[in-house]
Amino acid sequence: MEKDSAVTWKFRGSEKVKESCTYSISRVVVEVMKHVIAGEKIIHLGIGDPSSVPCFRTAIAAEDAIIHALRSATFNSYSPTAGLPQARSSIAEYLSRDLPDKLSADDIYLTVGARQAIEVVLTVLARPGANILLPRPWYPLYEAFVAFTGLEARHFDLLPEKGWQVDLDAVKNLADDNTVAMVIINPGNPCGNVFTHEHLKNIAETAEKLGILVMADESYGHLAYGSTPFTPMGVFGSVVPVITVGSLSKRWFVPGWRLGWIAVSDPTCILQGSEIVKSIKGNIDICSHPTTFTQGALPQILEKTAGEFYSKSTGILREDADICYDLLKQIPCIACPRKPDGSMFVMVKLHISQLEDIKDDMEFCTMLAKEESVIVLPGFILGMRNWLRITFAQEAETLKDGLGRMKAFCLRHAKKM
Repeated sequence: MEKDSAVTWKFRGSEKVKESCTYSISRVVVEVMKHVIAGEKIIHLGIGDPSSVPCFRTAIAAEDAIIHALRSATFNSYSPTAGLPQARSSIAEYLSRDLPDKLSADDIYLTVGARQAIEVVLTVLARPGANILLPRPWYPLYEAFVAFTGLEARHFDLLPEKGWQVDLDAVKNLADDNTVAMVIINPGNPCGNVFTHEHLKNIAETAEKLGILVMADESYGHLAYGSTPFTPMGVFGSVVPVITVGSLSKRWFVPGWRLGWIAVSDPTCILQGSEIVKSIKGNIDICSHPTTFTQGALPQILEKTAGEFYSKSTGILREDADICYDLLKQIPCIACPRKPDGSMFVMVKLHISQLEDIKDDMEFCTMLAKEESVIVLPGFILGMRNWLRITFAQEAETLKDGLGRMKAFCLRHAKKM
């Protein structure tokens, strides 16, 4: 019932929030799923959360560490704002295994998942007139937070014909005196690529010449199973300042545990001089913090997770990637430019002109959901209209079933020659 009043109310919803919400994968997936017929078995190839898939259960050592931390009754209080000292030290040690310049606990800041880490870093970088260089296809969370903070987004392409490498010529042309950073995601979401050591070196050298830092999203760090091994961007911290975001979510398949981190690789102390590190500390001081018992479990999770867990996980992802790539080649109207060799995604081109009654990628996804109960993500939300992102982290038979249904759908809607 509306209140009858002559009062003129002064408040209204935020336009920045309204704009930021347009970059939500969850919103698009919910919209697609509305078209599924009730009672049908859904095959979800739309989001990067395989935690409910039996073959991707997290390590028993990780579960035991959480249980022990809870039952110890020593992690029920607030934690220091940057995180428990022992948790920060364990992350520093874990990351330093692959770095020439070792990190200390003071270089690590714990966050509520990588999502909050991204928000903190972008907030710190935002100043009037500043711009940031983002990849296309993109991970929409960056677009959302950039819109919210007021940073200007400038986009460089990832080149499918070159294994989704960064178009470094575009980076050079886009940057100006107000450019503060460039973002890379490695292993790639949404492309499933892994950057070579040489390419990362070229990125670092380009960023150094431009006088900008590199923000490296390594949420899928070490989920590499092709011919290119994972190299952390922090390897090049002596060339260019690197701020890395990461989390437990993907390598351990526990996104619900909400523990991430910011790691500062800056052996030449450039970021200290620019007060970036001071600003990160200040932002962390006024943020929510990850649960204390999860922080308390972290040292044991990192120390006691067996190598067999990691090798088994990447082995399953490798098998899934092979199945996905082989079956996609059999589907008319879809082109897969490259077999994925990292993360759990693949980007495929949708040839709309070969379909009879489908006008774009969103309509493809909603009709696929309605007719076959298969969920995939339309590329428009990733900055690539008439492309699709497929998440292949599934049991092998489920993946085959889902892609089989997609093939049947495409054959049914193919233009008659």
